[in-house]
Formats: sequence, C-alpha cells, structure tokens
Amino acid sequence: MGEAKESRYTSADFRKELERLAAEGKSVSEIVKDLGISAETVNTLKQDEKFRIGASAFSSLAGKMRIPDVDVSSLRKEFMNIYRHGFVRVAACVPEVRVCDPAFNAVKTIELAGVAQEKKAILAVFPELGISGYSCGDLFFQDALLRSTLDGIRAVADATALTDAAVIVGAPLKVRDALFNCAVVLCGGKIAGIAVKSFPANYREFYELRHFRPARELPVDSIDLCGQKNIPIGADLLFETDGLPGFRLYCEICEDLWTPIPPSSRAALGGATVIANLSASNITTGKDEYRRSLVANQSARCIAGYIYSAAGPGESTTDLAWDGHAMIAENGVMLAETERFSWKPGIAVTDIDVDRLSRDRMIMTSFRGDGDVSAYRTVNLPLRVPTGRIPPVREIPRFPYVPLDPALRGRRCSEICEIQVQGLAKRMKASGVSNLVIGVSGGLDSTQALIVCARTMDALGLPRKNIGAYSMPGFATSTRTRDSATRLMEAFGVDAGEIDIRPACMQMLKDIGHPFATGKQVFDVTFENVQAGQRTSTLFRLANLRRALVVGTGDLSELALGWCTYGVGDHMSHYNVNASVPKTLVQYMIRWAAASDIFGLKASAVLYDILDTEISPELVPGTDSDKPGQSTEAAVGPYELQDFNIYYITRYGFLPSKVAFLAWNAWHDRTIGEWPEILPGTRHQYTLAEIKHWLALFILRFFKLSQFKRSCVPDGPKVGSGGSLSPRGDYRAPSDGEETPWLDDLRNTPDEEP
Repeated sequence: MGEAKESRYTSADFRKELERLAAEGKSVSEIVKDLGISAETVNTLKQDEKFRIGASAFSSLAGKMRIPDVDVSSLRKEFMNIYRHGFVRVAACVPEVRVCDPAFNAVKTIELAGVAQEKKAILAVFPELGISGYSCGDLFFQDALLRSTLDGIRAVADATALTDAAVIVGAPLKVRDALFNCAVVLCGGKIAGIAVKSFPANYREFYELRHFRPARELPVDSIDLCGQKNIPIGADLLFETDGLPGFRLYCEICEDLWTPIPPSSRAALGGATVIANLSASNITTGKDEYRRSLVANQSARCIAGYIYSAAGPGESTTDLAWDGHAMIAENGVMLAETERFSWKPGIAVTDIDVDRLSRDRMIMTSFRGDGDVSAYRTVNLPLRVPTGRIPPVREIPRFPYVPLDPALRGRRCSEICEIQVQGLAKRMKASGVSNLVIGVSGGLDSTQALIVCARTMDALGLPRKNIGAYSMPGFATSTRTRDSATRLMEAFGVDAGEIDIRPACMQMLKDIGHPFATGKQVFDVTFENVQAGQRTSTLFRLANLRRALVVGTGDLSELALGWCTYGVGDHMSHYNVNASVPKTLVQYMIRWAAASDIFGLKASAVLYDILDTEISPELVPGTDSDKPGQSTEAAVGPYELQDFNIYYITRYGFLPSKVAFLAWNAWHDRTIGEWPEILPGTRHQYTLAEIKHWLALFILRFFKLSQFKRSCVPDGPKVGSGGSLSPRGDYRAPSDGEETPWLDDLRNTPDEEP
C-alpha cells in the first residue's frame, strides 16, 4: 500500500476501528483487507504504544487465526482428486480422419473427445487442420470445404456443452479476404477463442503460404463465427479458468515450434504454463526422434507442460506419409506418447503438475527475460473441474533419487561417483595433502565414502595406503559390522587400523559423572554422543598426525532429519563426499559398485553383506552381540519414505498434504507400478496413517529441530538435481524457525484411505 493511504492511521480512531472489526468476528486477513493496509503496517501499529489495542481485542484476533476443524468426510472424498493437488489432466488426440470430409472428421473428433472426458481430462488437443484435413492442397480455396468446416466446428462446439473439458481443433478459417491456419478453442458449447499460426511452413514439401497468411497479417482481433459475436482471434491469446490456479494455456501450430524463437517461448514468459501444439508434421525416417527432442526441450525451456498432437494415417499419401505421433512433456520429461503408425484412433493422457511448474518458475530468477504480460489477451475458459476420486495416471516414482531404468541408473551411479571423486581430488590438491583419514563402521555411508576415497587415490595416481581407514568399536558395536569393516578395508588395500574407543569414552563418562561409569545401565543421549564425539575427535587427531584430510561420511537423509551429532560428532569433517547423496541412493551406489566388480570379487562380497545389514548408529548395546540394539528407521522413519518426503518438500516446496497424496499413490500397494531391482523381500507398502505419521515427524525434525546443524556443514559436492542442504548451495533457512504451517496443512490429509 502507498504511504498516503496508510497515513490516515495516525490517530486513536485506528484502535477503535480495529477493535470493532475484531468484535465482529473478522479474521486478521479480512481486517487487513477491510482497512486497506498492509499486514506489515498492522504489525507495526500493534507495537506502537499510542495505538496498542487491549489484550482482549488481540486475543480475539488471535483466535481467528486458529486452523478451523476439518470436515473429515469431505476431506476423504477430495483428497484423492488430482485437481486438488495442482495437477491438470490433459489429452493429446489423434482421431481417424478423411481428407476434405469435415462432417466425418467432426464425428471422430467428438468420439475421441468423449474418451478424454471419460478419463477426466479437462483439455483435449487435436491435430492441425484436423476438421478439414491437412493435405487438402488447393481445395482449401473451395467454398464448399470452408463452409463444411464451419459446420464441423459448430458440431464439435455443441458437443462440448455436454462435457467438462475444452477441446482444441484445427481448421482453415477465412477472415475477410484471407485464409488462416487456426486452432479453435471450444468449451461449454461455444468458441472461446481462436489461435492463429504465426509461421506457415513454406520450404521443401511444404507450401502453406500458397494457402495461408501468417498471424501478423490478421486484419482484426475478433471475428463473428458460427452465430457468435466478437470471438477473440490472434497469436496473443492466453486461456485461463476459475478453480485451476496456475493453469494458463497458449496455443501454437506445428512449424511455430521449429522456429528459432517459438511463439510459446514468449508466451511462457508472459505467463503461459501449458502449451498446446496442433501439428500435421509428416514422417520421414528419424524425424520422430527430432520431433520428440523438440517437444521435450521446449517444455524445459518454457518450464511448461507441452501437448503435441500430430496428424495420423488418413491424411493423403500423394507425396507424404503420417505417423500420428502425439506427445505430452513436462519441463523436459516426456510423460506420454501415442503409438505411431496405428490405424486406430490414438490418445495420450497424463497429468501435468502446474503447481510444480509454478514453483520452478518462482525459484529460477533467470525465468524473466523480455516477457510482456500486457502483450497477451486473457480469455476465460468456462471449465468445470471434475470432483470426487480422481487418482493420478502418471507414474509417481517410489524412489525419486533412483532411476528405474537399469542402464540409466548405472550411468547415474558412475557419474555421481565421479562427481564425488572430482570434488575430493580438488580439495586434496588445493590443500596440498596426499593422505586421507576416514572412519569405517561397516555401515552404508562409510562404505560409500571409502569407495570414493579409493577411486580418488586411483585417479590421482596415489597408493591406497595413503588412506588411513579406522574402525572404532564402541560399547554397542556388533560383531557383524566390526567384521564387515575389517574385511572391507582389507579388500580395498588401504592402511587399516582399529582403535577401541571404549577406554577413552569411559574416562569421559567418569570425568563428567555419568551413571554408566559407576556400573548403571543408563544409555541416554550423553552416553551416545560421548562415543560419537570420541570417534570424530580421534579422526581429526589422526589427520593431524598423518597430515591428512578427514573425509565425512554422513548423507543427505541424515542431514535433513538431523540424525547426526552436532559439532563434535559425525556432523564434522574436513570434506564430506556424501553431503548431497540420500540414503536410498547410497544403497544403490554401493549395489552398483558391487555389481560392477570394480574392486574385485572379494570386495563385492563384502559390499553385498553390508547392504544386508540393518541400519543402526550402534551406540546403545543390544541383547545380542551380533545384532544392533538400535534401529535408525524405527526412530526417524523408513528412509525410502523420508527420502520421498525430502525430495518433494526441499526440491519443489510442495504442501505436505500433496506430498502425502503422492506418497500414498506411490507406496500403498507394493504389487503395482515399477520397482528398481532390489533384493527379494524388501518391497514395502504403507498405509495413509503411516505415511502421515512419518511425514509429521519429518516436518518436525526438518523445519523445527535440525536447521542449526545444516547452517554450518562442511563442504561437499552437489551431485544431483534433488539438491543439497548446504547453506552455501541450494538451501538457506533460519535455525530457529517454526514448523506450524506445514503441520497445519498436513491436517488436510485424512487418517484413513478413502
């Protein structure tokens, strides 16, 4: 608000007005809106002695800020609706077509639009000039064809009155004395608007300028058509709809995508989040891959969803052929495609996450450019957003950090390891050292860190004996992990040692007066952290002795959950190679190393044994020397679930209720969907109550309890798009913030499955 408007609140009248509104039951947001002032001004005035409101009035205001009770029955019904979580379901359609037969083509369009409607899509995109047929040649100049095309448009428009969806069809339209290649947007029984091709193709086999004018030659910005008045027409239309925030549709046509700066690029900068491309791209060998890369790359450059529909068999084969290749991509990822060369109607249906697109645009400050919102006209689409249970049709990966495709996963694991090696090697060169020190526990994280250390020495041409690797058994070290650590260090050929930390820990416990030193079985956090601290202190002194760097082993998951001993424990090192590698990915990195046999059969056998070991800090003694007395996942939750939460909350900033929705769809049934190859018997599933429970714990630990640990972490390389939590990299946050908004939203998740 401007200074002049707020200057009137400089008298005692403000207090009376504010008290009156509070007494009427107004919420804080309503009060701010009614008074026409900013929330910041309200907060300032509340602190001003002259205008301070009585305690009762402010108590009333505070009461209005409480989260209202949730209607459980309604919550269960709508929780499973993708449209309530920022998704929009769309369809790319390839209908059967006959050249110069608009009546037939309109019927086939209506039939396929009905399929899209049945699948709960709210947008169906059809091919370029699909009502008339693309390959009509000079028959486009025939009035009979043009009039019949209008009849076809009218028929499809009438059909949309019975659906919830918008339908976009291609048609030649005469505007005054010129023909234009158009995308006609139909919704609610009417023509909402008409997009016009900006760049008619006119080279090699294409002769579009023989028939059509480009959009820049339009003589008007609105037309009367099919009994409607003042229909907006042009290449500057953005379509929006109530009830779908973030959904802004732009249409371009075929060749527009092939140009150096496609119209959709500027439209995206102007606010478009979903791009529809009506195409009649013919097929030549290899063109499908080029077409696919264009669509995927444009969706990435625009940070948008891109819906591409192309003409299929049925178009004239006088000189060309058609493969019916329809695609839907989102921010560089191909989500769905139709079968090519099929004589049956084709339809690709998927869900575009416009919420995610908006989030990515908000973060990427480079997504600004020369976009001019004022250069576009906004057209309202009277869509009816489907209600009730509508689960996603797109795959929700259970392991967002782990590619499903084995070949891709192998390449990723190799590349991540190389990134870790490059980071550590650079730090060694910069520090002028040729030695490393690392603690090896026989667990996952130290194993992966040791793999990186060994490969770093190999890359630098240094002997692996320059790695001082130490197992440091404490009061709770199991025989299994102790043996694994010994065997691993031997197999890797490092300078291995074992330091029993129990005497030093006992002396510390005695010095501070801990009950354990007098024989009492007290296993509190002090007991645990004395051991963790002793290990790290020993490693740093060994590094001094060996003129070496201490290599950290803690992973991204532990850092997100605060599962590390601050300062004096595993929180600290000289350089942490695992800093941005989540636990689920650590497991697959080790599995890749074992399967690749890069360290030999003996080492691979140990690696597989380590993968079979339960994850535990081993700081509290158990009843069996061969089994840990603690389970990490029993304390902080299953890592596969928590890594899922980490990814969607830190990478995308999603609402917890949306994360729970995604998690339930990914994890509620182990028998559906794809899995990466894992050991038999390790496929889990979780109820919605379990998902909600562990997500609540994640929210508490991440937002409330552990940011102070992340505010001062050692250096370490970022390895993936999932990000890192370093304050020097992807994530900066106050160490004393609150978790309340996230827990409040989580209440929008029902406790039971609908």
